[in-house]
Amino acid sequence: MNPMLNIAIRAAHRAGDFIERSLELCDTLDVTSKSHNDFVSDVDRHAEREIIDTLKKAYPEHAILAEESGLQEGNEYQWIIDPLDGTTNFLHGFPQFAVSIALMHKERLEVAVIYDPMRRETFTASRGGGAKLNDRKLRVTKRRSLEGALLGTGFPYSDFSYLDSYMKTLEALIPKTAGIRRPGSAALDLAYVAAGRIDGFWEFNLQPWDIAAGTLIIQEAGGIVTDFAGGENYLKSGNIIAGSPKVFHGILSTIKPLLPENLQR
Repeated sequence: MNPMLNIAIRAAHRAGDFIERSLELCDTLDVTSKSHNDFVSDVDRHAEREIIDTLKKAYPEHAILAEESGLQEGNEYQWIIDPLDGTTNFLHGFPQFAVSIALMHKERLEVAVIYDPMRRETFTASRGGGAKLNDRKLRVTKRRSLEGALLGTGFPYSDFSYLDSYMKTLEALIPKTAGIRRPGSAALDLAYVAAGRIDGFWEFNLQPWDIAAGTLIIQEAGGIVTDFAGGENYLKSGNIIAGSPKVFHGILSTIKPLLPENLQR
């Protein structure tokens, strides 16, 4: 196995084990609000420290971009970390959250891990090495159209400036598909696309740590990931469409005409 992927898995498992142990303490946690409906707890911060300590011990010169502590400068390698994607779910005891870690080298994603501590599921990928769930190889679904497709998404919860545009896309996709799911963790949503549990996914205004790991896992599982223009700017714009090839094209062709020009990027 890729040694950098090995270290990332170790870091994710250390953080995930701490998160799982902390679940029963939710009522006693120190929780603060970063913005409207955007929360951070002691568990997020401690899990992030566990991850960074593990990565830095192995690769002290690497840069870090982490949700809670921000940017730490380093060399041409950069770890992109979300220590607890789905904090609101976690704080409510809703068991849909994950640790997300990706490594970028010269603007190209190289390894990725998404770990679900509640189900002991570790989704991994390395560039050119395929994607796996634990020890099983992953492939996206072979569905040929939106008809019968199950899609994942994320509702706006903090920044509502694009709510009208989002609702237009939701209204357009609902009648074309078998259903839409919004579990509350973008990282796991993307992992589920790679695993074939859902056929596609779209969301507005995400952060790079929400989607970096998931995008590589989907690509290595044979799926497609783009921004709303069909390009590769999703890590910067936060606007993302992902899915198996036919379903991806169905989502893109459905929602792109509905979006204002400033969101088609």
